[in-house]
This record gives sequence, structure tokens and C-alpha cells, in this order.
Amino acid sequence: MYFMFGFLFLVFIILLITCSEATVLLCYFHLCAEDYRWWWRAFFTSSFTAVYLFIYAVHYFFSKLQITGFASSIFYFGYTMVIVLIFFLFTGTIGFFSCFWFITKIYSVVKVD
Repeated sequence: MYFMFGFLFLVFIILLITCSEATVLLCYFHLCAEDYRWWWRAFFTSSFTAVYLFIYAVHYFFSKLQITGFASSIFYFGYTMVIVLIFFLFTGTIGFFSCFWFITKIYSVVKVD
């Protein structure tokens, strides 16, 4: 029971690193192609993991759960949508701020003479 929280914290750290690395890599590719509109693209790049989470929740609902009532289904999908929205905002924020940090670092090194 006590190892569960350490394992969850480790998975949380891996999620942060993965979201930030993927966003910075794709943002770098866009900057190399001279596309400087990176703000929303950085947010949506890492936040689309929430779409995968929602697809998995729908799959889990139809394959594993035995919920038959309409009200129970509405509760399940309502709470799932709230969790997916929070996850969407959280991972998008992580992606945006990691990309913002990366861009400020690489542009602070550029010397204009």
C-alpha cells in the first residue's frame, strides 16, 4: 500500500518529462521550418494525450463495465469528461511552459550584432 504513492509519483514525473520533451521537439521542428506560431500548437501538442484517455475510458466502459442504467452512464461520462478536461488543461500547460522556457533559452543565446 505504501509503495503505491511512490510509484504514482514516479509515473507523474515520467508524464511531465514526456510531455515536455515531445512538445519541445515538435516546437523545434516548427521553428526550423520558420513557423513562429508556436503558442497554441505547443499547448495542443501535449494536451492531446487527454483524447487518448477519453478513448480508453469509452473502451473501458463498453468492454469491462456492466453499467446498464441511463443515469449511471451519464454520471460515468460526466465525471470522465471532467477528468479528461482537467488532464487536457494540465498537460497542455506543461507543454506550453516547457516550450516557452525552451524558446526563451535559445533566443537568449542569439547575439544580434
